Amino acid sequence: MKTNLFQKIMRVILGGFMTLAGIGHLTFQRDEFQAQVPRWLPDNPEFMDFVVISSGVVEIALGLAMIFLWKHQIKVGIALAIFYVLIFPGNISQYTNEISAFGLDTDQKRLIRLFFQPVLILWALWSTGALKYLINRNKK
Repeated sequence: MKTNLFQKIMRVILGGFMTLAGIGHLTFQRDEFQAQVPRWLPDNPEFMDFVVISSGVVEIALGLAMIFLWKHQIKVGIALAIFYVLIFPGNISQYTNEISAFGLDTDQKRLIRLFFQPVLILWALWSTGALKYLINRNKK
């Protein structure tokens, strides 16, 4: 699927955000990201750190793929959208357990954050042409 210049720019911006977030998982925001590990998972500190580090590595890979693997942009967009769906329980856990991190220090802020996840999913699909691909595929 061809994408226009604005979509390409937005794909690269999202890729940059993902790469930076992934680096944050591994370094300067590691503790903050632990707040988003769902509380129904084991609360062993080493396990929680493993979840943060491994999701950071995935975020870096997906971020760089968004920027550089333009020939596979539809697959990358779908993969990133799936990733956003998979990490959503962490955002729900942060809200339901009233865990403050990333400036989300009130129930209202944590609730508003939940509504941003669908925006990220659509951004990943739209900016890579995957949304149009999926819609056209379902019409056939």
